[in-house]
Amino acid sequence: MIIDAHVHLWKAQTGRRENRPVRSLRDGLSDFGGEIRQMMPPYMLTGENSPEMLIANMNYAGVNGAVIMGEVMDGRQDEYFRAAKAKFPDRLKICAFFDEGEPYTLDGFDGIKICACKLKTPGLLKLFPVFEAARDAGKFVAIELADGTEQTGELREIAEQLPDLRIAIGHFGMVTMPDWQEQIRLARLPNVFVESGGITWLFNEEFYPYPSAIRAIREAADICGMDKLMWGSDYPRTMVEITYKMSFDFILKSPELSEAEKEAFLFSNARDFYGFDALPELPVIRNML
Repeated sequence: MIIDAHVHLWKAQTGRRENRPVRSLRDGLSDFGGEIRQMMPPYMLTGENSPEMLIANMNYAGVNGAVIMGEVMDGRQDEYFRAAKAKFPDRLKICAFFDEGEPYTLDGFDGIKICACKLKTPGLLKLFPVFEAARDAGKFVAIELADGTEQTGELREIAEQLPDLRIAIGHFGMVTMPDWQEQIRLARLPNVFVESGGITWLFNEEFYPYPSAIRAIREAADICGMDKLMWGSDYPRTMVEITYKMSFDFILKSPELSEAEKEAFLFSNARDFYGFDALPELPVIRNML
């Protein structure tokens, strides 16, 4: 059993890169603030990043559940997320999208995503009411912090004041940036976890099987314990370089992690944190190869 803690979907991108628009095109391409980028694999022909395509990839790779979250560059996709969960309720958890200065809702969502690294104005503590509302509604917060220690003190203060709020730090603390370990140390708090969405992107120059990523996972486990770490793929953007299965296969095949550690990292930690229940078992279908 495997759970992906960091996945994206969109009907059409309506977000921004700084103050410039991001718009999905065809053949997996996007206008990324005036620069054409390969945002998705080229077989995603229409510019839509659909739940049906995700589930097909999950079924093929053997991933049982996934957590869908928004991103500033993708824009608000709340209704699209709700429709995805209605179609695949036993496979997906969904996050409401928070954008500073814009209205948001927690209704119908399992959690809320905050891109703290892209706030329009400095300061995380001003968002305390958002964290508090998530706590009161029994939701989790998925958050991406600015690099290093810029926001760790503020998030620590929020997490300590709201000990019943589940918080997941994304992108493995931006592991290739200086002082990334300070974000991991926040997971020593009982209610804070870390997920690895984008770790293959961060170590992309090294490429599969990502030995430095494995060493980083090992180091993070030494800091906060393997029971605080969860796997995420950052689908579909990371799939422009690798297959979906490759985004976790390097973990399965690593001799540096025990079988119990792999099970915790790939499944049970996320099951408990996000509240997955009765995930379906997937049939093993042999490749033609």
